[in-house]
Amino acid sequence: MTALVLLALGSIPLNAQTPAGDAPLVVRVPVHGTIDTGLAVYLQRVLQDVERAGAQAVILDINTLGGRVDAAVKMRDALLASRVPTIAFVNQRAISAGALITLAAHKIVMAPGSTVGAATPVQLSQPGTPPQAAEEKMLSYVRKEFSATAEQRGRNPLIAEAMVDASVEIPNVTERGKLLTLTTEEAQALGVADGVVPSVQDVVAWLGLEDARLETSGSNWAEMVVRAVTHPVVSSLLMSLGMLALMAEIYTAGFGLLGVGGVVALALFFGGHLLAQLAGYEALLLLVGGMVLLLLELLVAPGFLLAGMAGAAAVFTGLVMTLLGPSPSVTAIADTAIIAALSLVVAGLVMLLLLRSVMRASGRSRGVVLNAALAGGDASNGEEAELLGEEGVSTSPLRPAGIALIHGQRRDVVTEGEYVPLGERVVVTRVDGNRIVVRRPPLPQEA
Repeated sequence: MTALVLLALGSIPLNAQTPAGDAPLVVRVPVHGTIDTGLAVYLQRVLQDVERAGAQAVILDINTLGGRVDAAVKMRDALLASRVPTIAFVNQRAISAGALITLAAHKIVMAPGSTVGAATPVQLSQPGTPPQAAEEKMLSYVRKEFSATAEQRGRNPLIAEAMVDASVEIPNVTERGKLLTLTTEEAQALGVADGVVPSVQDVVAWLGLEDARLETSGSNWAEMVVRAVTHPVVSSLLMSLGMLALMAEIYTAGFGLLGVGGVVALALFFGGHLLAQLAGYEALLLLVGGMVLLLLELLVAPGFLLAGMAGAAAVFTGLVMTLLGPSPSVTAIADTAIIAALSLVVAGLVMLLLLRSVMRASGRSRGVVLNAALAGGDASNGEEAELLGEEGVSTSPLRPAGIALIHGQRRDVVTEGEYVPLGERVVVTRVDGNRIVVRRPPLPQEA
């Protein structure tokens, strides 16, 4: 489904380097760097394109240290379902998730001095701590994925399992307690690799297609965006900056650039994960519903708290569900919730520091951050007498700080905690140095 969506968004056809004629077509697909869900979407689309183009073979040019298990499984499924012959060319290394992709190809060839294997799954832990070994449930799942893939392609399933589980022992191959990683020569001797070739052009010759035209597929713009925004570092930044901007918007009047920026950042975060099938529509609905509740709390019923708390909980749950991906374990849920909470706390602290710095630099710190250290003698008795008891109109919502028009002048004011909407009458009840305290005038029955 995702591949079809991306295809409609902007699939780029294979670039013909030479006139088609009767020359067979062989397509090279780079599988480099981190294995992520954007790469899985890209491979799914390319395999559909090459089948329509009548290609004779697809060469996966693999050089990776691994990546996401769910992305590797999607790529594995696409390769097993491919009607076009696929050849995995291990060009230096196919480690971890890269090993599963390699095993899923019809044929495997390796460049001299390359390696394949070492695929035990790990799970991310709290920031600052190294990854931890995956739970037994996840280890068993990945082990059987490797085994089933090897069986499907007529390879030794025990060798595939030994790449994942250190408890697997194979006489004269690997001992218990060590993960299996194979060099080029070892892989060929054990029947894992079908050949040894130095380059992609030599793979074409190895296939007996010397007259074929070799083309390299490229990602379309949608796939590049998905890969970028679902990268772990970029994804975390988008989530933190989006929440940071929206929280900062709460402390400013109206809805401006901060709010727009926050919405755009979160839209990229959720949209990329949705297209990459990391998040379902339920996570998106939680985000939208949570944002609506937060807006109700801020603009319609400030101080009600229930809408705001429910909205914050919905947004947080949506973030956690998006970061988790499908079929998470209990430990993964707990760890991801901690990571998301820490990200939001850090975003909140950064927001407060930025607001304090900006408002101090502009001389308006009294309007956003209450400073109890202000001295009462900073204002003259004349100004205090002039403002005390005067009425004005709020020209921004007071939450509790904001701006009011008093004596024809815009002044930074603060309430004693109550929320005052835009355009409400206020009266000055106290002037403490630079701090002007206001409240709404009492109703007649309160006088």
